[in-house]
Amino acid sequence: MKKMLFVATMLLVPVASFAQQLPADKIIGIWLSQNSDVELKFEIYKSEGKYFGKLLYASTMYEEDGKTPKKDFKNPDRNLHSRSRQNIVNITNLTYNEGEYIGGKLYNPDNGSSYSLKAKLKSVNELEFRGYMGVSLLGKTIKFKRVQ
Repeated sequence: MKKMLFVATMLLVPVASFAQQLPADKIIGIWLSQNSDVELKFEIYKSEGKYFGKLLYASTMYEEDGKTPKKDFKNPDRNLHSRSRQNIVNITNLTYNEGEYIGGKLYNPDNGSSYSLKAKLKSVNELEFRGYMGVSLLGKTIKFKRVQ
């Protein structure tokens, strides 16, 4: 019996350790937030071997008229205060490493702060971002669903 349990365990270990990882470029596409206070829509794309995100929509992006995009007036760089928040690239430099996207930065135009960012594809249509300052344990995870 012990021998059979050992054999079964040895057969399952390789299966678990070789669980399919999605190809790195599967992150490319348009993603909509699922569990965020602010509704977000990003287009993730690849440039020079790294992944970036363009902010297509945020529920806090528009002035009271609901049509005019707000300016990036809280940006620490005064030269960028007059740019529109719509279509800014605020996810930068994510690098794929063993099933995770690491080393990225997330700029939040609502408060002018930047955060460290990592991401993981949970499936072809599910993505998780974890933004944090300093230690990942003290961050926030936002789930996204693929739109296209």
